[in-house]
Amino acid sequence: MTALPDATRVHDFVGIGLGPFNLGLACLTEPIAELDGVFLESKPTFEWHSGMFLEGAHLQTPFMSDLVTLADPTSPYSFLNYLKESGRLYAFYIRENFYPLRVEYDDYCRWAANKLTNVRFSTTVTEVTYEEGVYVVRTGAGESFRARHLVLGTGTPPYIPEACAGLGGDFLHNSRYVHHRQELQRKESITLVGSGQSAAEIYYDLLSEIDVHGYQLNWVTRSPRFFPLEYTKLTLEMTSPEYIDYFHALPEPTRYRLRSEQKGLFKGIDGDLINEIFDLLYQKNLAGPVPTRLLTNSSLNTARYDDGAYTLGLRQQEQGKDYELRSQGLILATGYQYAEPEFLKPVRDRLRYDSHGNFDVARNYAIDTTGRGVFLQNAGVHTHSITSPDLGMGAYRNAYIIRELLGTEYYPVEKTIAFQEFAA
Repeated sequence: MTALPDATRVHDFVGIGLGPFNLGLACLTEPIAELDGVFLESKPTFEWHSGMFLEGAHLQTPFMSDLVTLADPTSPYSFLNYLKESGRLYAFYIRENFYPLRVEYDDYCRWAANKLTNVRFSTTVTEVTYEEGVYVVRTGAGESFRARHLVLGTGTPPYIPEACAGLGGDFLHNSRYVHHRQELQRKESITLVGSGQSAAEIYYDLLSEIDVHGYQLNWVTRSPRFFPLEYTKLTLEMTSPEYIDYFHALPEPTRYRLRSEQKGLFKGIDGDLINEIFDLLYQKNLAGPVPTRLLTNSSLNTARYDDGAYTLGLRQQEQGKDYELRSQGLILATGYQYAEPEFLKPVRDRLRYDSHGNFDVARNYAIDTTGRGVFLQNAGVHTHSITSPDLGMGAYRNAYIIRELLGTEYYPVEKTIAFQEFAA
């Protein structure tokens, strides 16, 4: 079921975009009679990184980082309830692995979305204005939704490096890898740029069949090594309310410096996968040298496409030397970067920005001048550190936003959970 549009009705809030974070908010607000909200999503159904549904690929956070559990363990929208209704709860228990498969998590989110009454798919927002004390959200179908608050959950689109802007050919971002895998494997050479979890999964996948297809496989990263994800328990306390308080109160220049330094805390590679890649390289090299190269400290500075192949201009940063790499296939595992939606232009004067031109996200996740009118999901690494993209902190953030919307605490919002102290 979906909410019916009514141009005169004033909702408490409109959620724009339906990734995991706003979907979690939809699940948590559905049972709250005092809150009237609607969620608008341009896609016809829920979809989460379907281009990376590699066999065996799993989340890097445990199943308790689902849509609702850390805010409401009794919610009917929990991952465990999904397993129960799917007849797989005992199988998951026997599996003894806390990390859901990526395709399984996507199916869980679809299951939850299909149960909701406050979600409208195939609804593209084209403009947001502020009229007579409320936000008016207009769609491509000519509908309009009025609300006192907005929650932005439009996500982070794939990032294409400046060197590849306007580049021709059939290169692709890793978000489309699975859909084009067979085409890639017919090429004589494939180069993968980037060194996060997605890049590692793709490299392992292509390396597994390198002797079947006979391609040259290159893996390029500007990092000095293939960093593992930092996942020790005291480090995980940096995903805590206390650390958010500490980080948010730091001066802006300090926060931006730390944002760069902390990438390994949420953009690294699963340690087990790194070991599996090495073991696979060792195994395949027993029969002779494998046609693969792992190139570190190499930034991608230029790229051109001609005669059916790419010429990549790389710079070995520690040596200060430039060199080129030629490849028929090119995969950019270069991550995602937030882009402010065009539909917000009419209300930009109501939003707050920092000196870098990014949203100045308040501690309560608001970005508007009133301090509680427009809330932002997953675009605040510069203000809320590694908790911004962390699935495990989604329920916490949503409980916080719900408290702001209601003016009272509906779900308990934790304040102190860490053993360590972050501030002097």
